[in-house]
Amino acid sequence: MRLRGCGTALVTPFKQDESVDESALRELVHWQLESGIDFLVPCGTTGETPTLSHDEWLRVIDLTIETVGGRVPIMAGATSNNTREAVARTKEMSARPGVNYILTATPYYNKPTQEGVYQHFKAIAEASTKPLVLYNIAGRTGTNIETPTLLRLAEIPHIAGVKEASGNISQIAEVCASVPDDFLVFSGDDAVTLAVIALGGVGIISVASNEIPAEMTRMTGAALSNEWDTARQLFRKYLPLMQANFIESNPGPAKAVLAMMGRVEEVYRLPIVPMKKQNRAKLEEVATQVGLLQSQPVTS
Repeated sequence: MRLRGCGTALVTPFKQDESVDESALRELVHWQLESGIDFLVPCGTTGETPTLSHDEWLRVIDLTIETVGGRVPIMAGATSNNTREAVARTKEMSARPGVNYILTATPYYNKPTQEGVYQHFKAIAEASTKPLVLYNIAGRTGTNIETPTLLRLAEIPHIAGVKEASGNISQIAEVCASVPDDFLVFSGDDAVTLAVIALGGVGIISVASNEIPAEMTRMTGAALSNEWDTARQLFRKYLPLMQANFIESNPGPAKAVLAMMGRVEEVYRLPIVPMKKQNRAKLEEVATQVGLLQSQPVTS
């Protein structure tokens, strides 16, 4: 199942007691499928995965697999800044038939050298029986995957692509121009999806598609089909929401909008906290303007 298009970096719904809300997760996945999403990414950063126990991590992924039932590819998050743990998690995901790809981010806090980054991902790839997508997000991990390092990694079996969230368009352009033709480059930032596709990327691993799965899928598909007028029209309408999703740390705003829409409870696990009142009001206004809420929503 070769990946292309829009994949949702799923939030993890919690109940008021902060346990995983399995019913809400199933309903969220059902809605994503009904909306035409191209693939799903459970247990990435947007899923508050650092706060999940090992058993919860497995349960969220297994629930996603069960609900999807093979209808779309699943890219399961399996990240750790401890290479041994990342290898162990990758082996667990390799053993799960419903997982098609594995997403793994650069080691956070350690701040390894580029050789350390290379050896980290090489060890993970050697332990995997499934294709890996590397996640480059230096803003959260403190370490960038530089293009020469990525090109070395692209030569390793099972390393199939990269989720590029470096925020550096010049770097992303260099990556798209340099990697092998079959190497997958995904945008990791909704707001630059069209730019990445124009440079040669194959889609987006999206936060906004938690809230607008059909619209993000249509926008991405239009760009990939060279229907740029349609893609730009959708982009211009929903750019304010893409930006508002990062008015505070992800997944705070995305989860807040889903709660406004009645799809999840607005519950986070520390260190993520409820949004500041003024920021939540701005987010509610944007969500209303793009048509996700009633024109005069009730502010909680």
